[in-house]
Amino acid sequence: MNQNKKIPFSPPSFNEKEIHEVLEVLRSGWITTGPKTKLFEQKITEYCKCNKTLCVSSATAGLEMILRWFGVKAGDEVIVPAYTYCATANVVEHCGAKSIMVDINKDDFNISVEAIQKAITEKTKVIMPVDIGGYPCDYNEIYQLFEDEKIKNAFSPENEIQKKLGRILIISDAAHSIGARYNNKMIGSVADVSVFSFHAVKNITTAEGGAIVLNLPEPFSNDDIYRYLNTMSLHGQTKDALAKTNKAGWKYDVIGAGYKANMTDIAAVLGIGQLERYQEILKHRKYIFETYSEAFNRYKWAILPVYQNNIKSSSCHLYMLRIKGVTEEKRDEIINKINNNGVSVNVHYQPLPMLSYYKAKGYNMNDYPLAFENYSCEITLPVHYALTDDQLDKVIKTVVEQVENADIKRVD
Repeated sequence: MNQNKKIPFSPPSFNEKEIHEVLEVLRSGWITTGPKTKLFEQKITEYCKCNKTLCVSSATAGLEMILRWFGVKAGDEVIVPAYTYCATANVVEHCGAKSIMVDINKDDFNISVEAIQKAITEKTKVIMPVDIGGYPCDYNEIYQLFEDEKIKNAFSPENEIQKKLGRILIISDAAHSIGARYNNKMIGSVADVSVFSFHAVKNITTAEGGAIVLNLPEPFSNDDIYRYLNTMSLHGQTKDALAKTNKAGWKYDVIGAGYKANMTDIAAVLGIGQLERYQEILKHRKYIFETYSEAFNRYKWAILPVYQNNIKSSSCHLYMLRIKGVTEEKRDEIINKINNNGVSVNVHYQPLPMLSYYKAKGYNMNDYPLAFENYSCEITLPVHYALTDDQLDKVIKTVVEQVENADIKRVD
């Protein structure tokens, strides 16, 4: 390894087969939504053992489309964690509804079920848990909330879809967690709806892209919902470009003011290739997590991320190390020194109430003490398929050196 070359944080990984398949798509002349996109949807459905999958242009688009399908509008409330990327709450804003932010667990960065319970009102239409870093939320406990008569009776449906469900909708923001498992089920087959991201830094990437994964209970038809969402991802147009190639296929209708949110075959063919070797990718990511945890476990200042227990297994997307006794300012200094010594690190995430837009809307960081506590001492380390043992060794040595050289409160 060139010691002078900086270790990147999360570069994408493509093999020669995937590159060749992209060239084949380009040569085919069919580059927008077509047979490769439909095949990718089928592969995801098989992998997650879910009911139906629609590939879209981004996870953000997928989240908003589901909120709008459910009829979320001005006056409604959607419960989200204060600790997440801004897209989770932004889509609620797009619908005119209000994000009800709640605090997180101390140990694993995920939304607190106790905080959800306290936040539910008659205006609550959706709960949107986020699997931070790829570690699944407490889905059993979230669904058990609906056994509470007070919560059950508080739900106030305002359209036929909401009446049919008869309770708050659970949308899993699973942007990080494809490949994770919960209670012997793949994430994607746990919540009513899950939405994956295939952004450039994700475990599986299509450069940009996402997928809406449907598991709505009877009497819903997931096939019918898929067809509706597919139409709405194409401006509400009843025929896509592939359908128009059929005899007399030019004529179409528009059933609503939809979106331009479809995935292209260029993107989909990358996803197909990555999914084919995903077990190999996951194995290497887990090895990186295990290597980091074994190394940092000997230091009293290190709080290791939880990535598996008896019912949960992470997709190992983000290794979120915390430093005991460090302030936010000192953490930032440590990050700068680690970066200056040839290792790219990051922070995931600035809690939403710290961001100017949400701060101006009245959200106060003091209301989310655990979110701030976890954020202020967190450093995300590199995890990617190309990371070598030599690079892992350098990351560990650099982090240890900079933390131990920092003037922080000593931990006994």
